[in-house]
Amino acid sequence: MVFPETEEMRFDLQVIASWIDPGSRVLDLGCGNGELLAWLTVHKKVSGVGIELDEEKAAFCIANGLSVLQGDFNDEVDDYPDKRFDYVILSQTLQQVYEPARLLYSLSRIGRRFIVSFPNFSHFSIRLQLLLKGMAPKSKELPYNWYDTPNIRVITLKDFKNFARDVGYRIVEETAIKTDHHANYGRVVKSLSNFRATYGIFMIEKEA
Repeated sequence: MVFPETEEMRFDLQVIASWIDPGSRVLDLGCGNGELLAWLTVHKKVSGVGIELDEEKAAFCIANGLSVLQGDFNDEVDDYPDKRFDYVILSQTLQQVYEPARLLYSLSRIGRRFIVSFPNFSHFSIRLQLLLKGMAPKSKELPYNWYDTPNIRVITLKDFKNFARDVGYRIVEETAIKTDHHANYGRVVKSLSNFRATYGIFMIEKEA
């Protein structure tokens, strides 16, 4: 396998990779073709495991030496013991999860910390579409029609922060970014992030 350089990975994965301590135990949920796991394995010497629903992607990872289980991570996470991992990663998938509160509770159980990234539904372009067109908005980050989308919910940065506070999670790190869909470039948004960022990335741990 040709392991990716940092700048070749999706931009939110670059941010996530920078948060992972060397030598950590990592679980990557919905790991795709394994680009983040591969980079972390080579450059940070992590002990990494992935779970991927798509059979072809999981087979690709396995054929290239990554430890990846093919299956639905919503079910598979329940089989891991408490604090099995230092980090559990869920990137750009939270909006497609049927029971996010239940899943995130499981992640806080099996991981010392967990990291999520998701499209920000409060970006100004989405607000403008609702205001001016009065129709369900679409964007590069959320490109589907209302009737064929795999996304079953929409999330804003403010929504997620309120959720974390309400259920007793502590946000350890947070970064708002402006990047195009699946692009390997972008920038950090430091002001008016709920209005200007296209994605949010959060590292969370369960409060004692």
